Order: sequence, then C-alpha cells, then structure tokens
Amino acid sequence: MILGNLASSVGNVVGDITGLNKPSKNTITGSVVIVKKNVLDFTAVHSTVADSLFELLGNQVSLQLVSAENPDPANENGGKLGKLAALEYWNLTYTPLLAGDDSLYKVSFEWDEEFGIPGAIILRNNHTAEFFLKTITLENVPGEGRIHFVCNSWVYPDRRYKKPRIFFSNKTYLPHETPAALRKYREEELQVLRGDGTGQLKTGDRVYDYALYNDLGDPDKGADLARPILGGSAQYPYPRRGRTSRPPSKTDPKTESRLFLPTILNVYVPRDEQFAHLKLSDFIAYNLKGLVNQIIPLLEAFVNYTPNEFDSFKDVDNLFFNGLPLPTDLINQVANNIPLEMMGEFFRSDGRQLLKFPVPKLIEDRSNPFAWRTDEEFGREMLAGLNPLLIQLLLEFPPVSNLDPQVYVNQDSSITKQDIEYNLDGLTVEEALSRKRLFILDHHDTIMPYLQTINEYTEAKTYASRTILFSRGDGTLKPVAIELSLPKMEEDKIGCVNKVYTPAEHGVEGWIWMLAKAFVNVNDSGHHQLVSHWLNTHAVLEPFVIATNRQLSVVHPIYKLLHPHFRDTMTINALARELLINANGIIERTFCPGKYSLEMSSVIYKSWNFMDQALPNDLKKRGIADGDIKSLDDLDRLLIKDYPYAVDGLKIWFAIEK
Repeated sequence: MILGNLASSVGNVVGDITGLNKPSKNTITGSVVIVKKNVLDFTAVHSTVADSLFELLGNQVSLQLVSAENPDPANENGGKLGKLAALEYWNLTYTPLLAGDDSLYKVSFEWDEEFGIPGAIILRNNHTAEFFLKTITLENVPGEGRIHFVCNSWVYPDRRYKKPRIFFSNKTYLPHETPAALRKYREEELQVLRGDGTGQLKTGDRVYDYALYNDLGDPDKGADLARPILGGSAQYPYPRRGRTSRPPSKTDPKTESRLFLPTILNVYVPRDEQFAHLKLSDFIAYNLKGLVNQIIPLLEAFVNYTPNEFDSFKDVDNLFFNGLPLPTDLINQVANNIPLEMMGEFFRSDGRQLLKFPVPKLIEDRSNPFAWRTDEEFGREMLAGLNPLLIQLLLEFPPVSNLDPQVYVNQDSSITKQDIEYNLDGLTVEEALSRKRLFILDHHDTIMPYLQTINEYTEAKTYASRTILFSRGDGTLKPVAIELSLPKMEEDKIGCVNKVYTPAEHGVEGWIWMLAKAFVNVNDSGHHQLVSHWLNTHAVLEPFVIATNRQLSVVHPIYKLLHPHFRDTMTINALARELLINANGIIERTFCPGKYSLEMSSVIYKSWNFMDQALPNDLKKRGIADGDIKSLDDLDRLLIKDYPYAVDGLKIWFAIEK
C-alpha cells in the first residue's frame, strides 16, 4: 500500500511536470472503463509491477482528442489533434481481485472552441501489458453534451503498432457522410485491419486476411494424414478462412504446418475475435483439451469388446440412466485437466465415479423405453429433430437423380406405386402428389459420389438413401418407403443397385425396417454436422466476418448491425480446424465418410447459393411453402403446420427484418 501510494504520488508529480495532467480553464472530463490483466493471472504479475514503474517514469496511458469538424492541413487534412492527456491515478485506482472486473479511470482534456466537437480518440498504451478497453465517455462537451465511445478492444503496448490505436464515437456514417476530418483516420484504420498479406501474424495482431483450407492435413506425419486443399479450385470449392500465417509443412509446401496440444489454443485469430476476456475463455479451452485427451479415449476403452462400437443398446442406455463406472486413477487424471465447472457436467455429485449424460426427454419415461424407434418419432424428427432443414415436397414419382449423366447412369429411384399406395390412407400416388402430401428426405445424390470410396477405404459401411414420407390427416408424417442404394459399375459409368424397404413392426421384417431407418439417420446426422452445421453455418460465415472488418468501418451502420452476430465465430472455426475437422480429428473418427468428410462437404458446397439461405426462399425452394411468404400473415401457406423450424424460424426472420 505504501509503495502504491508513493508510486501514485510520484506519477502525479511527473504528470504535472510533463503537462499530461494539467487541466486548463476549458476542460472536458471523461471516464475510461478498462479491464486489466488481473493480479490473479500469475503470468501477468511482472507486467503489473512494471506498469506501476512505467507510471513513475511518465510512461502513461495517454489519450488525444480528434476533431470531427476541423481538418488540419498539417495533418494531411485529418482532424485537428488535441493535447495529450493521461489516465489519472493509475497506481492509486483499485484493481479488482476477480478476473474480468472493471477499473474506472478519469481523464481531463484541454479544449477550446476552435477545436470543435471530438469525433475520435487516439489512445497510446505506454505500459508493458495489454488491457481490454471497454468504453470512453466524455461529459459536458460544449454544443454536444455526452459523447460515448464503445471500444471493446484489447489494446497492446503502443510499440506493437505501426499506427496508434484510434476509437470513433458511437455514431454511424455511410462513407460519403463521414465528416471530412475523420475520413483519413477511417481509411487508415481499415488499412491496418487489412494488413498487407505478408509476414507472420502474432498474438495481439488485428489483421483480417483470407486463406484457403490448406491446414486440415498433416502430411509430415504420414501420407494417410494428407488432405486436399479446399477452396480456390473448381474441383474443391470452399469458403475462405482467416489467414494464420503458419509456415508450410516440411513434406508439402502447399499445406500449412499444424499446431499440437496444448499450443493449438494459440492458433492465430485477430485479437478482438478471440473468446471473451472473462474466464469463459479458459473454460472453453480446458473443455476442448479435456474432451479430446480424456473423454474420447475413455469411451474407446469402454467399448473394447468391439472397437469403436457399443456392444449393446444397454451400454447406450447406461450413458444416460446409470452412468459408466470409472477407475480412480482415470478420475484423477481427468480432474487435473478439466476445471470443476466442467467436472460437474460430466460426473455425478453423489460421490460415485460415473460418467453420465443428460436424459433425452423422449426416453425419460422408462415405461416406454423404445419410443425413439417408432415411425411417428422417425417422421417427427424430420421436422423437429437434429436436421429439420432437408425435407422437401416430392414433385415427381418415382424420384429422379440430378447426378451428372456423363459420369452416372440409372440413378433414379426404384420405388414403385405398389410399395407405398397401401400406406396412403386410400389415396393413389397421383392423388397424393396433386394434394401435396408426399415428401422426401433425399440423401442419394450427396452420398453416391463418395459411397464406393467410403465403403472400400474406411471402417464404415453405409448406403445412399431416399425416404418417402406421407402427410397424414392429423398433420404428422409417417415414412412409407426407404430406398438404400449401393454403387455398381456399368461399363465406364457408375450405376447403382437399389433395395426398397417398407414399414413393418414385427419379426425379422420389423428389425430390417428399423435398420433401414438407422441408415437414414446415419446419413441425416452426418449431413447435419458436416453441411447444415459446419459448412452452412460456420464456414460460410467466416468470409463475411473477414470482409466486414476489411471493408466496413466500425462507424458504418451495417457494421454495427452485423458485428454482434459474428462474436467468437473465427475462434470457434480456428479451433475446429485444429480439433474437429482436421485429419484424424473428431469428425473423421465419428462420422461414416471418415477421411473424406470435408472433401465431401466441398463437393456439396458447389450447389450452395447465397439467396437460398433466406428462410422464406429456402422453404419455397423445398416446396414446403406454397408460394411466397412475405410476412407472418402467410404462415398458412406452409404445407406442414406443425413444423417448428419453419414456424418459429419465420417469426425470428421477420422480427430481424423489421
């Protein structure tokens, strides 16, 4: 405490000598909210001490007003600059002991009428450690009142930057509306964020740049871990990712080298895109390390009778109802790698060493443990399950393929009228089609191109599938036929062998029908994870995150609308490339396409269209909406009324549009 008071007193003396703290007759006072690298972050203790000493020597955190009204010819017509002002009483201000808590500082700026209204603030961190700058607020600005600056940015020591950090007031301008005095600073800030496309990017950098997906493989560990580059070619198109600037691998100069645990958590993303500065950052990081290093090997050990498989349905049920008993030494090992918050999610609190997962609502009622097997539940999940984005109206019967006829032959469906008409509540196929009561879940054309490769070169065995569903009078869907297909060479083209299965409840036929539904679910869950979720949600958004930061200033109104929705996306995607979608990662180890998973998603991306991503357009294209849906008044145009993804999604869609 004595040292702190002495440091503060000397700092104020130095501030008075340098003029940084001297108020004039006309002053603007302000407050600055900062989150320091906390004293409980033991890696930052030396920085905390050093920053206090830097304050003693006059190396303070300084701020400088930038006029929004009066350009300065001597400053390339940029806004007139005010005098430097330092944050007051840095060493005396209380630093919270809890990580993530705010510290509030005061600052006083000299001001005169010729300066005009401030539109930006230049900030220089002359300390040794970075801090998170939340807001700056100016009070009682003549002619304006309060001016607020929403910053939410990590500020590193000024020597790290080619140009000092600048923050704009919380106003919006289209480019041509930007005050002339601020245009220079607006363009310079965008140039910083774009970078020059060269050099190694380091922690703390703010560069948003593009790269191909050339970081999935690991050829240095063997040819089997090499993967094709996704993006930049007609063969493997893909959205761009953020550039990380790692050096090339030793084996293949076109493939980027990889990081390994625990350094994967240091993969480059622009500093302000990283997980929030609260302990959630470390929490998620430990989650990833714990899951990969501990939980998956644990499950592999559990299913050791049949490697990579459960031995019975009872083993699956045990994950939810009874838990899996774990040896004490493994518990201790996991505990050393996963924080208490996560341990509570995985293990019971009654002292028993069990791995246990939440019970799905569907099987909570133990009096009906096989509710998940019913045809009604199978149909419901097309609308309210894992992947309610693919079901579409059947327009012609039997279904046809759109695969390239130069490569494929005889790919149309073999389902006949006789297979399904007895299940159409008295309707003929033609009547069901005309009344728009037949739907299809089609996983034929997406899987067939890779099916032979998957079945021959991975441990998985699967089929391409088509599922026909009938809309019953009560609005529910019931499956009436499932077609499973395998490839078959016909001269120089790829044909297929189709097998049609129809509903059955008892005996061998009942079990075969359930197995057919299981293959459909395998395809659907894989498509959800690889395409609906990873590709169409995460991957396609990343170029928009990059482009927004490269092309739209923080004062652009569209930037302010988009920015909250981009939060954490680049970090999640970067970690996914390290742990989930990489060669021999979790996706390849758990989904049937195996090592061809991402390559397969690239082929599917060829048909991606931006305009189709609008929910009303998507529903119309899939035939679920009978015409255009322009408002919530048009919900009656949905052919399926009990379709939560469509009904709830449209409510959200039109709320956002409004």
